[in-house]
Amino acid sequence: MGIAARIDGLLSDGGAPGLHGLVVLRSGRVELERYGAGEDFRLNRSLGHVVFDADTLHDVRSVTKSVVALLYGIALAEGAVPAPRERLLPCFPEYPDLAADPARAEIMVEHALTMTLGLAWDETAPYTSTENSEIAMETAPDRHRYVLERPVVTEPGLRWVYCGGAAALLGRLIAKGVGRPLAEYARERLFGPAGISAFEWTTGDDGVEMAAAGLRLTPRGLAALGTLVLDGGGGIVPREWVAEMTRPRVRIGDDTSYGYQWYIGDGPRRWIAAHGNGGQRIYLEPERELVVAVTAGEYNAAQHSAEAALRAVTGEVTTG
Repeated sequence: MGIAARIDGLLSDGGAPGLHGLVVLRSGRVELERYGAGEDFRLNRSLGHVVFDADTLHDVRSVTKSVVALLYGIALAEGAVPAPRERLLPCFPEYPDLAADPARAEIMVEHALTMTLGLAWDETAPYTSTENSEIAMETAPDRHRYVLERPVVTEPGLRWVYCGGAAALLGRLIAKGVGRPLAEYARERLFGPAGISAFEWTTGDDGVEMAAAGLRLTPRGLAALGTLVLDGGGGIVPREWVAEMTRPRVRIGDDTSYGYQWYIGDGPRRWIAAHGNGGQRIYLEPERELVVAVTAGEYNAAQHSAEAALRAVTGEVTTG
């Protein structure tokens, strides 16, 4: 049974009720494109019932972090940001008290890229509550100081803790280094060259783009970014950076590791992925030249239509 038959069977059986968009490419060609309808949100603001099509922008939530990693690689090649092995606190001279703290002295940029900062952080509470560290960060007077002044709980590099604050720090380094807002830099250096003309980047109350979760893209836009990664940067992101970005660096599950803001499956089937709350996905299988882009509306849910769709695409389940 082919991919289209499996997906159409899944949808007709009601197996992916929250699916908003799905684009599948194999060997650079579009194999499948499907769109749905349902209530959607821009972060925590309801957009009502939306009928999706190829041109409808969608919150991609934490897929934003993976896009920031792509931008970091471009900026690094331009000499605009510090290398991963450079110490992090000297990059924020506006916080001399934190830079002088010996407990934070060994934190490197790489620890932000891999979410191994060693600082207290907890995103297990709903993303509507300031009990969630990311929401607390976004409501703080200074989001970057909020992250960097969290209590030190372990040596950096030892333990992976999911941390939107890490992406916020990376976004600040990029914007400061290139001397322009993230959205402007992304349009010029990444989205435009990749053929992505439609996007939005939600800002915080301070007017700064939310590097942890603020991007809105179409499924086709997500697929274009996935193709770029699969192609080793596509001449837009340095090939060497893509290789470093997608190299397993810290184990986070039985067959899953984390690279530089990207997930890597290092079990029998190698895959690379970007994840976002609600079922937003870029999923790549290099050996099969497979790119899958998913948008969905099951925010804060434990189970996602995206996972059912990915299983159907990869042939892990059959339906109908």
